[in-house]
Amino acid sequence: MPVWLNITLTVLAIYMAISLILYYLQDYFLFKPEKLPKDFQFYYKNQIVEEYNLETRDGGIINGLHFKVKDPIGVVLYLKGNSKSIKGWGKFAVDFTRHNYDVIMLDYRGFGKSTGKRSHNKIRERVSEEYIIIYGRSLGSGFATKIASENHPRMLILDAPYYSLTKTTSRYMPFMPLSVILKYPMPTYKWLKYVRCPIHIIHGTQDQLIPFKSSIKLSKINPSRTRLYAVIGGGHKNLNNFESYHRMLSEILMSKPTDIDLETTSMKVKHSSKANA
Repeated sequence: MPVWLNITLTVLAIYMAISLILYYLQDYFLFKPEKLPKDFQFYYKNQIVEEYNLETRDGGIINGLHFKVKDPIGVVLYLKGNSKSIKGWGKFAVDFTRHNYDVIMLDYRGFGKSTGKRSHNKIRERVSEEYIIIYGRSLGSGFATKIASENHPRMLILDAPYYSLTKTTSRYMPFMPLSVILKYPMPTYKWLKYVRCPIHIIHGTQDQLIPFKSSIKLSKINPSRTRLYAVIGGGHKNLNNFESYHRMLSEILMSKPTDIDLETTSMKVKHSSKANA
């Protein structure tokens, strides 16, 4: 066998082996869950919270938290990022309860106490969709967009969203066939065009994990419904440390849709030349 052919076959074998390893171990590489014992007690200072468990069709259990306020004006379905469990993410509920919104957080399958999948329909059975805000953070942004594309919530808020999980992971493994082997491509960009509610995208300009440019690209998919908010200097995990983030979130949560008569704006104003004497 020629040396060049032997080298080619060896490289191809190594490439295939790595691809198989990535395929079967991608859950380990992609997800960073924190397991919680069944008897773990959640506690958040100055928050009224109720734990719940929902059984899925496949017999799994979805564990979640319901942060409550008196006389809520709506409910936020908070889909968290890819790390640990709702034990640590629960601290962010105050950013919404302070605006008089109830908050529902849940742990994905394999996270915390959860062992199954979750359905948006369980919330719709109790709350009219016009009062539901879907908030997706990082990994949760894809799930949030998918849910919003199939339903009619009041609005969709995406925090540090990815264009697609395939595109995000390919930044770190550009030579691997991720479009083929990735079990969870999460094509946010495909689902976003079917969303029919207001879309608000928040992203830090110094995000090293999911670049700010991904949100710029997403904002162009459904532009008539989308507003993009840049947290100057913000990274991937520290937006809550920026005052500008909280100002943006307050503006979004308390805003009301308004119609604009474009006939009365500068958009319809034409330049005129000076009349001749």
